[in-house]
Amino acid sequence: MTETLDRTPSAAAGGPERLQRSDAVAIGVLLVSAFVVVLNETIMSVAIPVLIEDLHVDASTGQWLSTAFILTMAVVIPVSGFLIQRLTTRTLFAIALGSFVAGTLLAALAPTFSVLLVARVIQGVGAAVITPLLMTTVMTIVPESRRGAMMGNISIVISVAPAIGPTVSGLILSALPWPFLFWCVLPIAAAGLIIGLRLIPNLGEPRHVPIDWISIPLSAIGFGGLVYGLNAVGEGASSAGGISLTAVLVPVAVGVVSLVLFLLRQRALQKTDNALLDLRVFRSRVFSASVASGALAFMGLLGMAILLPIYLQQVLGLTALQTGLLVLPGGLTMGLLGPVVGRLYDRFGPRPLLIPGLALATIGLLLLGTVTETSQAWQVLVFHVILSLGLATVLPSVFTAGLSAVPRRFTSYGSAIFATVQQVGGAAGTAFGVTLLAVGASGWTGGGGAGAAEAAGTRLAFLVFAGVMVVAIAVATMVKRVPSEGPVPIGH
Repeated sequence: MTETLDRTPSAAAGGPERLQRSDAVAIGVLLVSAFVVVLNETIMSVAIPVLIEDLHVDASTGQWLSTAFILTMAVVIPVSGFLIQRLTTRTLFAIALGSFVAGTLLAALAPTFSVLLVARVIQGVGAAVITPLLMTTVMTIVPESRRGAMMGNISIVISVAPAIGPTVSGLILSALPWPFLFWCVLPIAAAGLIIGLRLIPNLGEPRHVPIDWISIPLSAIGFGGLVYGLNAVGEGASSAGGISLTAVLVPVAVGVVSLVLFLLRQRALQKTDNALLDLRVFRSRVFSASVASGALAFMGLLGMAILLPIYLQQVLGLTALQTGLLVLPGGLTMGLLGPVVGRLYDRFGPRPLLIPGLALATIGLLLLGTVTETSQAWQVLVFHVILSLGLATVLPSVFTAGLSAVPRRFTSYGSAIFATVQQVGGAAGTAFGVTLLAVGASGWTGGGGAGAAEAAGTRLAFLVFAGVMVVAIAVATMVKRVPSEGPVPIGH
């Protein structure tokens, strides 16, 4: 039995090197939609203290506005590959962005904390599907010779949106009440929904795969428990009560057990082609290496994202807005270089980009591993930009190489796995970073007060992350360009 798409890249483009204008516009709508929903993942970080005061809740309760959003994404993303297979592209886009628009409107109108929390969950449902849907659409309708450039555009979403989220939030809150965090996003998301419903193409024929009701709770508990436990490390480190081992170990242990059962279940279901998350993508060595090197890079990226603000504010004494402005050039560097890196990928392949990029990221982390309580802010800015220059080559390369290495039949599952790795790797990087920071600070005996101890912890964390990048370099040597296949037989 052979499954074919109603549109292959060459057919969709009218030739092997061209992309139809309607397809380019559709991808543009998906890019803008993804940018808006990813922005919402970090836009709350600066706003939570304001919301705590206005809605009369304590800090631990207020933190759930971020936790609920992240947890919802961790639960829904692994299912997105199945949904892409089962629903038409336009229908799934309508559900995803429609949920996000509904959640955003509810958040803007929320009279109480409970309503706002429900709104964040609804937002998270939509946000979880958009990025895998975007990746799958690009890999389906974009000619192979231009996929790197398109994946470079996706890296703008992944890199710039989280980087500018706190800055945008700070600017809005400096002039307007907190509901405008959502009122400013709502018209952009609503316009994207209206335009997308007209322009997003339907790719292929939906497969009426039965839903496995055992896999869904196993996935939710597995990925949700793992991310919740890892996220609890970061929240504990920033709270007065410190890190609670029970709050971390119990959900992680439950999550790991559920995840093992989920993976065993998927291996059994894929024999009849009914898996919720098909693991046959890992039969490709290039895909596996791309996912692994991407996961390590995500750990470094998100670890840096949590460590730098702590160091800049608690050691160097910068304000939240100053911190946001200082880290902004690094995020913009990653995003603006994405399309350039993508075009270089199309010409030279992944290895000439991945290995030097990870090496440069390692150098950036080693330089950040030299900071002290007397370091200057401009030095940290330069080190951060060097790190960002290195990481800018990684994301477009691993996405394109990894997804190109699997049969088109499994692209949606590969996209879901990359998005899941982004969430889990980010949570692991955050947990790892704050743990190393605490260990380094508690073990400091050199004097100089709390600032010197925090700086020592920061150095330890960055140096360990540099070691993580060295491992990523070793894994990345297995990543290479693999010519994409056309429609392929469905095998077991």
